[in-house]
Amino acid sequence: MGGALSGRTIAVTRPTAQAEALCRAIEEAGGEAFRFPLLEIVPVTDPAVFESVALRLDTFDLAFFVSPNAVEHGLAGLRQIRSWPPGVRVAAVGQGSARALDRHGFAEVIAPTQGFDSEAVLALPSFAPEAVRGRAVLIVRGEGGRELLGETLSARGARVEHLSCYRRRCPATDPAPLLELAACGRLDALLITTGEGVDHLVRIIGDEGLARLSTIPVFVSHPRIAARCHLHGLEQTIAADAGDDALLRALIAFFG
Repeated sequence: MGGALSGRTIAVTRPTAQAEALCRAIEEAGGEAFRFPLLEIVPVTDPAVFESVALRLDTFDLAFFVSPNAVEHGLAGLRQIRSWPPGVRVAAVGQGSARALDRHGFAEVIAPTQGFDSEAVLALPSFAPEAVRGRAVLIVRGEGGRELLGETLSARGARVEHLSCYRRRCPATDPAPLLELAACGRLDALLITTGEGVDHLVRIIGDEGLARLSTIPVFVSHPRIAARCHLHGLEQTIAADAGDDALLRALIAFFG
């Protein structure tokens, strides 16, 4: 894929700590990755938040991690108090989170191979009503977020508890460099991988900035994010699957 993105400048809006692998992939394909974070991840550091769950961790049948951030910050907080009980299975929303769990030593991770969202998780046999009824499920996540998974598992008879281990917030990103690239015709695409990222983009660049970006292709990782883009006038939206590889393939298919 070397050179497939030659001459293209791609704005990558992931949080700084999660952006580098994708930026490197774009650069290896010949493009220029312009780092423009639209989300900042702030870990919860209060030990009391983790202690109440950690002391009962072996009473859960399954722990579900909603994102790589949930893996990193959730495990960090829990493992400060105790080691992971061998009988508690782990699950993840997608392959990125599954790889993060693998790096932490979890060999068997339940995760969808397609879909990468709550709907895909709920379609797995391990989350069917007969599989979760009467089971205790811990959902490790950031503050807020969708409630579909927890509500559906509760409706299927599971005992659900949440652990919020990080917060998401809008970063103090300077919009001027991005808008200057767009104004001189040097911004070829924008990558947005969360709905909050769309909202933060609107907050950071304002209506005038949105008008400048209205003709720029926006690559997103889920149809829900595409719908939010459309609400704000970003009509040239391309929905890819989640994950670095899928986003890179979509970029190369579009520009190649």
